[in-house]
Amino acid sequence: MQLRYSFRLTPEPGQRTALARAFGCARVVFNDAVRARRDALAAGRPYPGVGELSKRLITQARHTPERAWLGGVSSVVLQQALRDAESAYSNFFASLKGDRPGPPIGEPRFKSRKDTRQSIRFTKNAKWKLDERGRLILPKIGPVKVNWSRTLPTTPSSVTVIKDSAGRYFASFVIDTDPQADAATMPDTDRAIGIDLDLAHFAVLSTGEKIDSPRFLRRAEKKLKMAQRNLSRKQKGSKNRDKARNKVARAHAAAADARNEFHHQLSTRLIRENQAIGVENLAVNGLARTRLAKSVHDAGWTQFVNMLEYKAARYGRTFVRIDRFEPTSQTCSTCGHRDGPKPLDVREWACSACGTLHDRDVNAAINVRTAAGLAAPACGAPVRPGTPVPAQREETGSHGIPTPTCAA
Repeated sequence: MQLRYSFRLTPEPGQRTALARAFGCARVVFNDAVRARRDALAAGRPYPGVGELSKRLITQARHTPERAWLGGVSSVVLQQALRDAESAYSNFFASLKGDRPGPPIGEPRFKSRKDTRQSIRFTKNAKWKLDERGRLILPKIGPVKVNWSRTLPTTPSSVTVIKDSAGRYFASFVIDTDPQADAATMPDTDRAIGIDLDLAHFAVLSTGEKIDSPRFLRRAEKKLKMAQRNLSRKQKGSKNRDKARNKVARAHAAAADARNEFHHQLSTRLIRENQAIGVENLAVNGLARTRLAKSVHDAGWTQFVNMLEYKAARYGRTFVRIDRFEPTSQTCSTCGHRDGPKPLDVREWACSACGTLHDRDVNAAINVRTAAGLAAPACGAPVRPGTPVPAQREETGSHGIPTPTCAA
């Protein structure tokens, strides 16, 4: 399995300039590739291949006065920009043919220098490395300080340098892990749970535990309101407006980071304590178009469920999604009698068949576990098939599991 480990970078002023130059060159090569594809379509010619684009947009362009500055960055960065353009067009055509799951995607667009997120990727061909002091040495950029929070389990196959909307720099390492070694780190257990996701509580477990929703965006609304108001008063194009925009971005980033940390801690705890987990497949896109849109986005259910899925596959747990139309809130978990739909303000109800008094959310969580087929002990259950690879395939520069370790 391929995973991504992200660490904060602290580049010096000169290195920030070099990174900005690399971001710009990668963006120009990507836009040139998109323009070449569009020109070929307009002229009725076949699309140029990656080899032809590499020769024309990188090798030959470096010797022209208009693109001579492309020689100031690593050629691997430019080659990876071409691969990104090629991958974008491959996904676009696969979506048109119906071969790509999910909603349809549009044709690749030009990148702008005003984009809030910029990134460049270095594979092993770039010969980047980590020195004895734990600094990340990048070609034509130099040694960049990394704020290590943990040790990399294996040697990375590639590294992506990212600058987010708040002006922060990150190094994202892609590593190959051994599923058998990861599964050995988690002790086996015979527990199986169902999870009911809700807005009143973030999650309700079939064991009766209710996990409160932190509501990170709601708690940061007052600070965001003041920052947005300050931004609206600044003149467009001024440096003060850029500073105010950065404050708004940092406030949003703080809420997103806190939400991400909460999801990681909770998902890891549930995976460690349970051998099998059942979750309802919610239509988050539909819920996000209602009056509860802000609360739905603040909860981040999709990110949390995706974490559960890939961690279950990594550590040898069973993860099951049940259909969203399963009547988990209408069925009695004791006798199985279907009591019919109920308004959302009804939080407790008594079964008309057996008379059992149910908590609405706990009863739904128990029915989720039953519908997923996890009512019996699940010790040693096989891993459910899926695609739990959070790292992009294009970010890998090697295959297999490296044997040497890389200590931070």
